[in-house]
Amino acid sequence: MGEITMGVSWLGIIAGAIVAFLAGWLWFSPMLFGKTWAAGHGVELGTAQSMPVGAMVTQAIGLLLLSWFVGVMAAGGHLMTFILAVVAFCALQASGGMFTRKSGTVIAIDVGYWLVAAVIMFIAQAIF
Repeated sequence: MGEITMGVSWLGIIAGAIVAFLAGWLWFSPMLFGKTWAAGHGVELGTAQSMPVGAMVTQAIGLLLLSWFVGVMAAGGHLMTFILAVVAFCALQASGGMFTRKSGTVIAIDVGYWLVAAVIMFIAQAIF
């Protein structure tokens, strides 16, 4: 258990997860790519009152875990391993979009968000 808790920057982990969550809120909002993304997924963008709470909580937990992974990789000096994992994850995200016949634009929006989130978490580890 020590290898996933020792030497990690908890401030960097929490900051990375929070900023990545907020970036996702902006990324998938009508201000950026939300309308195109929603149309491509066949969903409607709703109001703040109609947000899918379960999905939002699960996203927050996933981002915290991913940010923790970045922290563990940073503590061990293995940030290139993190980059490899992100590239692999993005390829799998893209293939999932292709299997479900999403447009290239929607796939790029989904993959692009994960790249942005990873960069945010990487930067958070560098700062904290």
